Amino acid sequence: MNVDIWSDIRCPFCYIGKRKFESALSQFEHKDQIHVTWHSFELDPHMKSQPGKNSHEYLAEIKGQTIQWAERMHDQMVGTAAAVGLTFNFDKSVVANSFDAHRLIQFAKTKGLGDQAKERLLKAYFTDGANISDVPTLLQLGVEIGLDKTLIEQVLHSDAFTENVRSDEATAQRLGIRGVPFFVVDEQYGISGAQAPETFLEALQHAWNEKEKIASLTSVTKDSAGDACEIGGDC
Repeated sequence: MNVDIWSDIRCPFCYIGKRKFESALSQFEHKDQIHVTWHSFELDPHMKSQPGKNSHEYLAEIKGQTIQWAERMHDQMVGTAAAVGLTFNFDKSVVANSFDAHRLIQFAKTKGLGDQAKERLLKAYFTDGANISDVPTLLQLGVEIGLDKTLIEQVLHSDAFTENVRSDEATAQRLGIRGVPFFVVDEQYGISGAQAPETFLEALQHAWNEKEKIASLTSVTKDSAGDACEIGGDC
């Protein structure tokens, strides 16, 4: 059974949602028969990388607020992340466009390392304070998860996998996805946001039960609203 997930590397709820989904999946009886596919989604495709600026400064700037206000907002997010075992360091994070990082994930998917790439890039951005638009940094991260250095260089120094990223984003637009993370379970159930593990587990079980009842799937959609990052915004 397939689970398709649209998310952005710059989206804190995408990292939190990944952990909550993984918690649900670990409890699912048929977890070994679930195939997860990560899909590209850019919250701000036109964002310019600003290595000298951290997330506190960037959020304050785009919202017209003070640094202190941004720090308070991020402190709340730090607490939410900690509840699922994640460490967010917004004071170290680098304001960076995520397009090339998405291309790296697309390449990693062809080598069976899509989830590893997604996880490493999220940690790099939110925990390590890495610049995810910097080619040498992406090269290092790709090698860390087992990708071939020469092949990574070829990808990053070309427009390879650009169409894969754009195709994912076009599909998201057709599906009406406006915020991420967004999960589609077995092409039937849409779950928006970093929901509780129980919600994901219920969707997995329901989809599995339906799959056992009928050979061909019906197009039934179940939408649930949860915490998400919106297009053109920032968290």
